[in-house]
Amino acid sequence: MTGCKKIDMDTWARREHYEYYTKQLKVEYNITANVDVKNVLDFCHSKGYKFYPAMIYLVTKTLNRIENFKMFKDKYGYLCAWDKIIPNYTIFHNDDHTFSDCWTDFSEDFDTFYPNILKDMATAATKKGIKAKEGQPANFYCISCTPWTTFTGYGSRVSNGEPSFFPIVLMGKYTQHGGKVLMPVNITIAHAVADGYHVGLFFQYLQEEINNY
Repeated sequence: MTGCKKIDMDTWARREHYEYYTKQLKVEYNITANVDVKNVLDFCHSKGYKFYPAMIYLVTKTLNRIENFKMFKDKYGYLCAWDKIIPNYTIFHNDDHTFSDCWTDFSEDFDTFYPNILKDMATAATKKGIKAKEGQPANFYCISCTPWTTFTGYGSRVSNGEPSFFPIVLMGKYTQHGGKVLMPVNITIAHAVADGYHVGLFFQYLQEEINNY
C-alpha cells in the first residue's frame, strides 16, 4: 500500500518558493529535451519487448527518484509527498483515432511491471472512452506519446485552472542522428513544487536509466 509523508515547512528549503508560487504567481512550466533512446530500442529489438511500455517504466522509475515530482496537497491542504507515483498513460485506437487512458501499479522490478502493463494495455485497447480502467489511485502522473511528431516544444494549459502538482510527460517521434536515436521528451510541472534544477535532474537521471537499461 502506498503511503505519503507531510513536508516539514519549518525545515524545507523551498518553503518561500512554494508559498510564492501558490499564493502570488500560480504558474506551471514545461521543458523539452532530446533523449538518446538507442539503448532501449536495441534492447527491445533483441529481446522482443515493446518500446512504449519500456519507456513508461524508465520514466516512472526516474520520476520516483526525485521527491519533488511526487508531491501533492492532502485534503487538509498540507503539502505531502507520496512514497511512489504510478503511470497513467494513453492508449491510441487506430480504428477511430481516439484514445483512452489507463493506469498500472508500478514496481521497480521490470519483470514484475512489464507483464502487468502489457495486460492492462491489451484490455484498454478493447475499450473506448476516456477511462479504460476504473479505480485510478491518487498517486498518479500522466504520460503519453505522439509517435507521429518530432516536436521541439509543447505547452498546454487549463483555462482558469490551478497548476497541477503531478508531472505530465509527453514523448514524441524518435529520429536517427549519427550514432544516436533522439526522442523529444517534454515534462510539465507546477513551479510551486519543482524548479529548473529538478527538471534538469529528471533528464539527467532518465538518460542514466536508459544507458543502464
